Amino acid sequence: MSKTWKIYILALLSFLVGTSEFIIAGILDKISSSMDISLVAAGQLITVFSLVYAIGTPIIMALTSGWDRRKLLLYALGLFVVANGLAFVMPGFGLFVSARVLMALGAGVVVVTSLSIAAMIAPQGRQASAIATVIMGFTASLIVGVPLGRMIAASYDWKMVFGGIGALGLVAMVVIALTIPSLQGEAAIPLRKQLALLKNPKMAMALSVSFFWLGGYSIAYTYISPYLLTITGMGEKTLSTALFAFGIASLIGSKLGGYSTDRWGVKRTLTSGMLLHVITLILLTLAAHSPSVVLPLLILWSFAAWSSGPTQQYNLVTLAPESSGIMLSLNSSVMQLAMAAGAGVGGVVVGQISLASVTWIGAIGVGIAMVITILSFRKSSAGSKATAESSVQPLQRA
Repeated sequence: MSKTWKIYILALLSFLVGTSEFIIAGILDKISSSMDISLVAAGQLITVFSLVYAIGTPIIMALTSGWDRRKLLLYALGLFVVANGLAFVMPGFGLFVSARVLMALGAGVVVVTSLSIAAMIAPQGRQASAIATVIMGFTASLIVGVPLGRMIAASYDWKMVFGGIGALGLVAMVVIALTIPSLQGEAAIPLRKQLALLKNPKMAMALSVSFFWLGGYSIAYTYISPYLLTITGMGEKTLSTALFAFGIASLIGSKLGGYSTDRWGVKRTLTSGMLLHVITLILLTLAAHSPSVVLPLLILWSFAAWSSGPTQQYNLVTLAPESSGIMLSLNSSVMQLAMAAGAGVGGVVVGQISLASVTWIGAIGVGIAMVITILSFRKSSAGSKATAESSVQPLQRA
């Protein structure tokens, strides 16, 4: 099997993991109804998953740094498959939460190890492309996995989604065992060194942008299905179409965000993307009861939200090029924490205010991220100007 096909297999794993994470938002109302729990309680399944993913992944990766990468991937994927199997067969909300915890632990290690293996087996000079392919699998889960999962849940039972993910994961284990070579792990970066970057105010501000941007997005996205069904009044078929369109828009937004960053720079792309993100969430609030207006706004929201993703990643790398791996690892954990926090805050909003309020509350979170972005660029610009002036003064004296 060629190296290209091996990388596509790793992308498939990323797709399965992404689907297992994002699908809850697509079937939240089904889980709430079948388990006889509130939407708020069902929404916390996203909080639990993201929290375990964010905290557990770096710890497990540090503890297993010396392991053979294929061996680690198979063990993590095995845990992921078992967790999906448990989610499929075990009754009750409490047991389902336990399955989600195991799922998150396996999922985080699968994604990180897949990225590592992709870079190792890619031809020289194609490592970045290989990593992008694996990440594309994660993005594809939003485009295909969530709407497909919604259709399966509507036609059969929502637990069939996890049974299907588990079955595909089992097939993937066999393929990986037969095709991926043994690869020695690299030396781990101590957690103390990773967290040391947070002492730098510039790095802390940049990571806080990720937190509030994705946190604001998560407040609204977690409850997207019940929002569209209950508040907007969409039918089941229209909802599946809306989720598919949402996923397509996220891919286009991500692509154009990267292009815009190369063409017009980080500052303009980030601020304009977040401004559009805020505006669309506010407009969704105002037009919530009109399906014909909400659908294009939903597409615009997804486009704006995901246009910030590659730009923010690039921004973090440029802030600390000598520690880019650490920054991206920290950002991955911060983004999962943001998803957890957003789902948690969204639950409070739905329980204490109303389901219709998740969009404008989410806009506040993204607005905070935009303000931090503007302030950080002003601070950086002022610092650069001061440095330039101090270097000119000795020359003038001479």
